[in-house]
Amino acid sequence: MLTFLRIDTVRLVLMLSRGECILGVASCDAYWLDYLTAHFFLSLDARGFILGPPIALALKKPFIMMRKKGKMPNSITSDDYKCEYGNREGLTVQRDAVKKGDRVLIIDDLVATGGTLSSAMSLVAMLGGKVVECACVVELKLFVDPSAESGLPNRTKMLTELGHQDIPIWGLISEDILNEEAKLPVGYVDDGEEH
Repeated sequence: MLTFLRIDTVRLVLMLSRGECILGVASCDAYWLDYLTAHFFLSLDARGFILGPPIALALKKPFIMMRKKGKMPNSITSDDYKCEYGNREGLTVQRDAVKKGDRVLIIDDLVATGGTLSSAMSLVAMLGGKVVECACVVELKLFVDPSAESGLPNRTKMLTELGHQDIPIWGLISEDILNEEAKLPVGYVDDGEEH
């Protein structure tokens, strides 16, 4: 059974709602990402939008939003994808946002199974761009290469099948330093929706 970690999306958003936390995360990411030769930064709907703009501003790079299907006019959509929440409709980006040869850095709040990131990578590739790296605040490494017996989705296998195995993915925080287990209410049932 998967242990629920105390760092969940609500806590992450609350942490990032403090200005000094956003500046700290953005500064760490900007310092690390400064060496990359990305033409622009792209963040994922919606918590990635908290992180992408300050990092892009710090490095004087353009910022592009990748949205959930149906939220952006004149856009192109990736294929549907699977993530830790189940099946999801594809992501969208403006038709002219990514051009052939563009080097793109993807920024998001969390990577678990890699489903959402892989959808973004596929869409950038479909438009002729190249993802140079994916930077996240939190990385759940238990999905990187779990044993088949665990029943967990295997991020490495999925990325390899999609041809994205050479794109670096990293996080500032991983679950190996998170040691408080969340206490779920008695009778809790996951509704399968993102919140």
